[in-house]
Order: sequence, then structure tokens, then C-alpha cells
Amino acid sequence: MSDRATGCTVLHVDMDAFFASVEVRRHPELAGTPVIVGGAGNRGVVTSATYEARRYGVHSAMPTSRALRLCPTATVLPGDMALYAEVSRSVMALFRSITPLVEPLSLDEAFLDVSGAGRRLGDPVAIGEYIRGRVFDEQGITCSVGVAGTKFVAKLASTRSKPDGLLVVRPAEVMDFLHPLPVGALWGVGAKTEEVLLRLGLRTVGDLAHVPARTLQRAVGQAAGAHLHELAWGRDPRRVVPDEPDRSTGAEETFGTDVDDPAVIHRELLHLAERTAGRLRSTGHLTRTVSIKVRFADFTTITRSRTLEVPTDVGQELYDTARALFDALGLDRARIRLVGVRAEGLVEADATARQLELGAREHGRRDAELAADRAARRFGAGAVRPATLITRTHVPGAGPSRRRPPPGTGR
Repeated sequence: MSDRATGCTVLHVDMDAFFASVEVRRHPELAGTPVIVGGAGNRGVVTSATYEARRYGVHSAMPTSRALRLCPTATVLPGDMALYAEVSRSVMALFRSITPLVEPLSLDEAFLDVSGAGRRLGDPVAIGEYIRGRVFDEQGITCSVGVAGTKFVAKLASTRSKPDGLLVVRPAEVMDFLHPLPVGALWGVGAKTEEVLLRLGLRTVGDLAHVPARTLQRAVGQAAGAHLHELAWGRDPRRVVPDEPDRSTGAEETFGTDVDDPAVIHRELLHLAERTAGRLRSTGHLTRTVSIKVRFADFTTITRSRTLEVPTDVGQELYDTARALFDALGLDRARIRLVGVRAEGLVEADATARQLELGAREHGRRDAELAADRAARRFGAGAVRPATLITRTHVPGAGPSRRRPPPGTGR
């Protein structure tokens, strides 16, 4: 089923109870219990709550004191914005590995235009399922996905599919989906506007859709009336507008089972360094700083970085630095869930002078990797790679895990 056949190319991905879910990941003993993230005391406010707490009527922006009256057994945690930002960066990096057209709305949600990703990953529905699996496997949290032809409908669909679901609204289904919803579901309808609409007897989106636009404009203003009339008929011309991603690139991998063998970690660091270097060369960049990410079995995550004397796009140099950073951690058979290699502080390769080494070969490692790039373009990814990677018997991501394989792989 192609993008054109479904008429759906926009995804809205929303993390489920994001802050609270990350806290439960960090405190697994709280799984299945009501958890509130927010300030304590009389002036504290709820910023997030698990669905177990929401069943008692707890919601964000509610005073914590009232939330505890509704749900006395809830655990209140203060929150950790640095941790939430780190998880968000990883999730957004996953989105950008699927499509460059990513429009973040906040730390925990974004729009994706996947119209150009179909040939590689399958139809938008398959991509949505792939994202859900990857987020769960790599971050230990769930997300909900709405798939539609417009941003407005995709966002409503993700809300309707919560928690941990996926809902597709095809063009032929938009009216049946939209019109039974309350008027408050429309973007731009706040408490005051909703009160005006209810006084006019307009309780559902369908009611509003069948009122002349001029009547709406007299009631709520010219611009707002025209806007609501268009949305009520599922018309939303806005495109996904990507923001400028960080000046960095990288790759990371979650193992199917936790790994404690340094040799396996070294081999994966080499694989990730090669991928990262290939991305640098494909975009014409060099990196000044190499960083690694290591996530342990309990989801504790650490990063280490080193700034190079000379910017590079050579995989072997990235690997040497990444391996040195990892070995310096001095881990003693620690169980590791994920490793990543990242190139930061990118500079334009054409605008950067290359330092010549006395006695260096006429054709060095970089020339070999450029030749491998040409082979990959002609024969496919992995046509030429380090011998260590050819003998890899462990495939990260294989094994007991909730990750869904990329659509179209046939696995």
C-alpha cells in the first residue's frame, strides 16, 4: 500500500505520559502504580502523571495537593529535566533517521512527513509501527501515533489512540472521524470560544461544520471563524516544517539482549563509527568532537566526549577515539543495553584545511573509505567493510525484545 494509495503521509507521534514514563523506567518498582511528577507542597503543580494516576482524575497543571487528595497512594517525584531532554534528543534523532521532515512541538511530540520514506521503510502505517517498536526498545517507554493526510487530523488521531496505540484516518474516513467529536477538539477552541459555540447550540464538530462560515465569523471573529470552518471539514493546508537539527550526527544501537563482553562492544563501536563517518562524508562535513553513549541494563546512561586535534571524517579515527573513551570507563563486565557514537561540532569539509603529515602515504585510510563509499553506492550498503564486521555473529537488536524490524525487511 503506497503513500498515495492511503492518502496519509503525516504522522503525529506523542510520548505517553512522557515525564512520568521516564521516571517509572528509572524506578521500575513503581511500574503499574500511580506516579505524579511535579512540585510537592501547597504550591506544587503536576507536570505529568501515569495513566494509573489519571484514572483518579489527576492531570497536568493540577495542584499537587489536589492530586494527592484524589489519589492518596500516588508517589510524587520532583522530576529531572536534564534526563527528559536527553531522552527527547534520542527520540528526535530516531525520527530524523527516518525522514528529514520532522517538526518537534515539544520534548515529547512531533510531526513527521514520511512521504519520501516509503520506498525504504514501507507505507506510513508500517513506519508508525516501526517507530513505536524502536521507541519502546531503545527508551523503555511507549508512544502513540496518529496517521493522516493533514497535521490536524494526525494529532487528533494520536490522542484518540492513547496510550500505546496507532490510529489511521484515511481521507475517506475524515468526516466520520471528525464530526462526532466535541467542538473543544478543534485547534483554536479555548474555554471562552467553546462557551460561545455551546451557546449557539454547536456541541460537535459536525454541528459547527454545517453552520455558514459567516455566522461563525460574526460569533468568534473573522479569522477564527474561517479557521474553525476549514478545520471542521478536515482542511488543513499547513505542511510539516522541520527545525534545524543540531550540528551533529551519529548512530546508536540497542542490543537484543544485554551485553557484558568488551569484544562485542568494541565491534559495535567500530560498526557505529563507520556508519557515522559515512554520514559525515555524504554531507560534506568533518567532526571536531567524538562522543559515545553507553546505556546500562537499568537504563542509566552516561556520555563521554573528546575533541580532536584535527577534524576528520575517517571511520577508523572515530573508532579509535570512541574505543579509547569506552575503555577509559573501566567497566568490569557491566551489562550494557545500548551504545552510540556521535560526531559533534561539525564543520564544512571544503572550508577546512587538511593537515598534511610528514611521511604519510600518498593514499591513506580516507581514500580507502571513499572507495568503500563508491562501492556501497554501486553494490549496496556493506559491500566493503572492515574484516572484523564481516565475522560478526551477533546482530544487535536480534533476540527477545519488543523491537519491530524495519518494514519491508521480510524478517
